[in-house]
Amino acid sequence: MRSVIQRVKRASVTVNGEKVGEISAGLLVLLGFRSEDGENDLNWMVDKLVGLRIFEDGEGKMNRSVLEVGGEILAVSQFTLYGDCRSGKRPSFTDAAPPEPAKVLYERSVEALRSYGMKVETGVFQALMDVELINDGPVTLLLDSEKKF
Repeated sequence: MRSVIQRVKRASVTVNGEKVGEISAGLLVLLGFRSEDGENDLNWMVDKLVGLRIFEDGEGKMNRSVLEVGGEILAVSQFTLYGDCRSGKRPSFTDAAPPEPAKVLYERSVEALRSYGMKVETGVFQALMDVELINDGPVTLLLDSEKKF
């Protein structure tokens, strides 16, 4: 399971001209899944996302999590995070999970994030989406559950 995390002042996702998800300050999280991903990957990723200390404390140091600052999360599915560009000019997506299991993992990830009591908005799985954001910092991080140790 992979994610790109961006600390944002605000973010939104629009599908077919309709805004389907919108947050104020918090995290924009792009989530990608591979076929081998399971409960351990999901739990590790969600725990990291809500606990990552990337918001400033009173001294200006990155020392507070999205939970601690009362932030929000916009979670967007992103199968292209498993695009392999090592060979040729066109990415290969063979490592990306097929749509059905990926959708289940995406929905379970969103449920797990919401279980922390914070506002979690989403995009639309498999839709063409326009994602807008104001990156705060900018702070952008990559997480990969295969590289957790």
